Amino acid sequence: MGTEIAINVTREGTRVAVLEGGTLSELYLDRQSKKDFVGNIYNGRVAKVLPGMQAAFIDIGLEKAAFLHVSDLSTDTEPGDSLMDSETEEDEHAPEMPRPRRQNARPIEELLQAGQDLMVQISKGPIGTKGPRVTNYISLPGRYLVFMPNVEHIGVSRRIPKDEERARLKEIMKRVRQPGCGYIVRTVSEGVKEDELRADVEFLSLAWHDALKHREQRPAPNLLHSDLTLTVRVVRDLFSKKVDRLLIDSRNEYEAVKDLVLRYMPDLASRVHFYSKEEPLFDHLGVEHEIGRAMSRKVWLKSGGYIVVDHTEAMTVIDVNTGRFVGKRDQEETILKNNLEAVRENHHRFHRHGEGEES
Repeated sequence: MGTEIAINVTREGTRVAVLEGGTLSELYLDRQSKKDFVGNIYNGRVAKVLPGMQAAFIDIGLEKAAFLHVSDLSTDTEPGDSLMDSETEEDEHAPEMPRPRRQNARPIEELLQAGQDLMVQISKGPIGTKGPRVTNYISLPGRYLVFMPNVEHIGVSRRIPKDEERARLKEIMKRVRQPGCGYIVRTVSEGVKEDELRADVEFLSLAWHDALKHREQRPAPNLLHSDLTLTVRVVRDLFSKKVDRLLIDSRNEYEAVKDLVLRYMPDLASRVHFYSKEEPLFDHLGVEHEIGRAMSRKVWLKSGGYIVVDHTEAMTVIDVNTGRFVGKRDQEETILKNNLEAVRENHHRFHRHGEGEES
């Protein structure tokens, strides 16, 4: 059994499980009650500038004002700044935009003033009592590319191993790019043809111009561009020839995904299946119990010890306990074995648990 993707859709939200050989390897969640809006682009209005923190609060129309640090303000870029021909270590599910190096940076109070309109993008969702964090470095991810309208840059993911393939993709992008704009060529682009990259350039350019048009038509604060749903992002980022089967238990989502795949990846359309059995999809695949264990605050280890995971605004705290495990020889060996099991469990837990974006 190879790689499978299972998408479970309910009124409470969407869950996506990636299985390798029948074993859960990655998990993504998008809860209706816990939207983080990461990736959304807003026409915001500067509410307050804080020189002492070199930051500003931006009203983007949400319940809490967004936080912008001066390092996330692209208006401080010096003329001629360019990151052309660099290589990029790309995160498959949340590609991050490179930024020009800031030299002789001006203070934020010289760059922003209260009441000023500013286009921003949410880079980190709200946590606890804190509002979202935003950046002025806009990036729009597509199937093969990440589009960066504010910086002239062509980068190719270092996860593409062959130098000649990276060079080929870079040369194609020099031909098809929009002048003055930047792009990251994503790992999934390995082996794709020029026409496919050109189509992605055109699609992302249209999305950007739509956002600019909305900015002209709508006063701040207002939403200009919404990131894609978790289902569509998964199809865009994870569904490839390496995936043997994609199962979806929602008829509406299945039809939408089928149309998307037929349009952009017609050779993979036969691998998309609607799951219609009475038994819940994740129960059928045998991963529901494993998901519950991964999401639990208290997780038992094989030896009899356990870990307790608590999330706070500032950090994630992991408490390791020996529990029922008393060891066989001495205290040091007992503690070492317990800690090693905890390390393995934490690695698996945080590797497979991603929360939608969510990125």
